Amino acid sequence: MSKLYAILGNKQFLWMLLVINVFGTVYGYYWYVPQLVNTPAIFLPFVPDSPTASLFFVFVLIAFLLKTNWPLMEALAIVTLFKYGIWAVIMNILVLNVTGNLHWSGYMLMASHFAMAVEGMLYAPYYRFKLWHLIVAAIVALHNEMIDYVFMMMPNYQQLDLFRNEIGYFTFWLSILSIGIAYYLGLRKNRVTFDMKLPR
Repeated sequence: MSKLYAILGNKQFLWMLLVINVFGTVYGYYWYVPQLVNTPAIFLPFVPDSPTASLFFVFVLIAFLLKTNWPLMEALAIVTLFKYGIWAVIMNILVLNVTGNLHWSGYMLMASHFAMAVEGMLYAPYYRFKLWHLIVAAIVALHNEMIDYVFMMMPNYQQLDLFRNEIGYFTFWLSILSIGIAYYLGLRKNRVTFDMKLPR
């Protein structure tokens, strides 16, 4: 454990992870462009779920490199990275199951989104968010459910349109699981914690 977190807390590794997440965030927003151009302006901030999740983590990494913590960003990051990371993996598996094939980009999305979910949890020992930060993150995650499945702004997976209601139900419980994981890793008593000890 100590060897793993010696790597995760290494300044060069943090910079590498920051660059990867910045590029991933930019690509994520680019991926949403076809949907965004047809999205009413009022819903624009709520549509690109995954890149916004990785953007939260970009801010977390910047704070670490500045030798500080931005707790609200940490709470938003761990909840949304897990939620949308696992969501994208499951959706692409469903596309494969329904259509019998999956484009290579689908496999790339599965790998990158699974990595999103993992990185959000791996850095939890460095997080310092409080209960109110998690409550805000929970409201954001559940509010996005309403935008996606009441106002029908969910990401475009045309092969899965017939299962929209079932996906909405699954996503709600995935949000609850994500909030629970954030509480377990970030707030519970006697949780594992580490200090980010970067060289000056």
